[in-house]
Amino acid sequence: MRLETITPDNYEAALGLSVRPDQEDLVAPVVKSLAEAYVFPEHAWPRVIYDGDRLVGFLMAFFDIAWNDRPDDVRAGLWRLNIAADAQGRGYGRFAVDAVCAEIRARGGDRAYVTWEPRPGGPEPFYLKLGFRPTGERSGGQTVAVRDL
Repeated sequence: MRLETITPDNYEAALGLSVRPDQEDLVAPVVKSLAEAYVFPEHAWPRVIYDGDRLVGFLMAFFDIAWNDRPDDVRAGLWRLNIAADAQGRGYGRFAVDAVCAEIRARGGDRAYVTWEPRPGGPEPFYLKLGFRPTGERSGGQTVAVRDL
């Protein structure tokens, strides 16, 4: 497994990536993430996930975002995670989260944040299993969680 930057050679494949139909309300499509990465290039870190030559997912991390516009609370974490519907359950999500955490550590960070929609069938069990714990905060109705690095 490996991460690659978005390039003219792989962006169309990234745009074609789709999650399971029951997850479509949980994560924005890749096209929206790439638009946000374009608008916020100083904060966004979009990457595609490959297993050999097969594109299996997309992630976007965020760095140096002042939480709730508070300059004393700057955070980094996982902004988006899209794993292809037919590639789920094979460790790609764990790989993606670990890769984001490694990048945060490499940049001097000691905590990773993530948010999720609190609903049955949502990603909460996945993130809890990976060591994230809810902070008690909400962001746009989503649960905010942190993982110490």
